[in-house]
Amino acid sequence: MSSVPHAKPNMSHHLELPPAAAKKRIFWPYLLVIGGFHLLLPLAFLPGLFNPWYILLLIPGNYIFGSLGINLAYHRILTHRSLETPRWLERLLTILGVCSLQGSPLRWVTTHRIHHQYSDEQEDPHSPFVTFLWGHMNWLFIINDQMERLSTYERYAPDLLEDPFQRWLHRRYNWLWVYIVHAVLLAGLAYLVGYFVADSLWDAYLIGTGLFLWGVLVRTIYVWHITWFVNSASHYFGYRNYNTQDHSTNCWWVALLTNGEGWHNNHHAAPRAAAHGHRWWEIDLTYTTIVVMTWLGLAWKVVPIKVPKSFLPNAAPEELAEEPHEQPATS
Repeated sequence: MSSVPHAKPNMSHHLELPPAAAKKRIFWPYLLVIGGFHLLLPLAFLPGLFNPWYILLLIPGNYIFGSLGINLAYHRILTHRSLETPRWLERLLTILGVCSLQGSPLRWVTTHRIHHQYSDEQEDPHSPFVTFLWGHMNWLFIINDQMERLSTYERYAPDLLEDPFQRWLHRRYNWLWVYIVHAVLLAGLAYLVGYFVADSLWDAYLIGTGLFLWGVLVRTIYVWHITWFVNSASHYFGYRNYNTQDHSTNCWWVALLTNGEGWHNNHHAAPRAAAHGHRWWEIDLTYTTIVVMTWLGLAWKVVPIKVPKSFLPNAAPEELAEEPHEQPATS
């Protein structure tokens, strides 16, 4: 890859599969689970199970499990250490992320730190410049040999490996059991609501099932795809505030869907910064949450925005050529 950053995403840029995924062996657990969820999705639209009001469940569902769990816990706290919180709160937010069914935090963080080190190069685990669909979701269905080695986690996520809680979540798919328990609890709540608002047991069943499908199944799929759009669309569509050494973009509609994660070029320019929106109109609800947490004494050491001079639009060519790759944050 050229050492001079691209002013705009280069749509002709093409990459081969990462070397660690070149064998194209299917990762069956992810394929079966993700594929199974999508096959069940039409149930949420069946007569009797669908109510337009259920769509509104995606708003709190996305904020609680997507913004607090994935954006805040998995990404800004665990991956980049953009802020510090009480240990109990970090673990609570991590559990919310686990309930988005995106794998263990240890695997997620390791993958993302590798992405930052090799963004849009062949070693990038999910660059959309292999194919757009590869960057969006297909990379999940192919075994990446690099992620099957303990040495990879020791190199990229030693901080998480030192945490017994994170090791427990990763071991023996405990993160999956946490998701199942949360789904059962929400199912119980959904049917309880149906029982109290319906006139018959059959109506209670229909309401409870509809609430469960939209509150768990559809919400999980929704958060999957908006998270994956950060990997795909936010390296393909949008504008760039900074001349980073990759094709990351600020994609407004991804930022809107993800409550701030779509300002991806900003993030690649200042990976450890807690705020992803750098202009006044780049709304970042996840960062707003961080600000409120600081007011409540629940967050501190919030990393400010600090962009290398060489990433600025008016940087001289010799400055651009000297800019090193961003190394993964492990402390």
